[in-house]
Amino acid sequence: MYRTIFETEAEVEQFLSDVCDMEWNVQQDAGCSLAGATAQRQAKFPQWKEEIAAYYGRWEEMLGGPIAGTVELLQKLVANENYKVVALTNWSAETFPIAQARYDFLGWFEGIVVSGEEKCIKPFPEIYKILFERYELVPKESLFIDDNPDNVLASEVLGMPAIRFENPEQLTGELLKRKVIV
Repeated sequence: MYRTIFETEAEVEQFLSDVCDMEWNVQQDAGCSLAGATAQRQAKFPQWKEEIAAYYGRWEEMLGGPIAGTVELLQKLVANENYKVVALTNWSAETFPIAQARYDFLGWFEGIVVSGEEKCIKPFPEIYKILFERYELVPKESLFIDDNPDNVLASEVLGMPAIRFENPEQLTGELLKRKVIV
């Protein structure tokens, strides 16, 4: 989306690393309101007021599509009645409903723990404990899949085996090796 606002890739990268950076975005995933976060950032960077407003005002334009192959894997897991398939996501409580409306596969989970609703994020242990308690999961009998190495490590520290997602082919291989899928 910012490629339609700025003229060069360097300007996009600089804005996203200096103004609307990942650390700021994570605060909304942890439960800060979009309006409050936007106002705070605009006060800090008044010269970028409109560009900052676009971050959540045009957020849906930044929402990519599903990763080819992962939806098919999810479908296999959900179809297997031996598994309870739940999700744990770092996502703003205000933007997650937009993704749910766009992607029907988000409705396939038996339940979803959304960090923005819980006001805590991965990799902090509290959010994993919410997942365990809410969905009556036994960590050592569960399997966690995530693309972030810190989140994978946190899962393992809490006794839940984990796979770091790299791509659908690698994940398929890991699931076959563990006999989760056949």
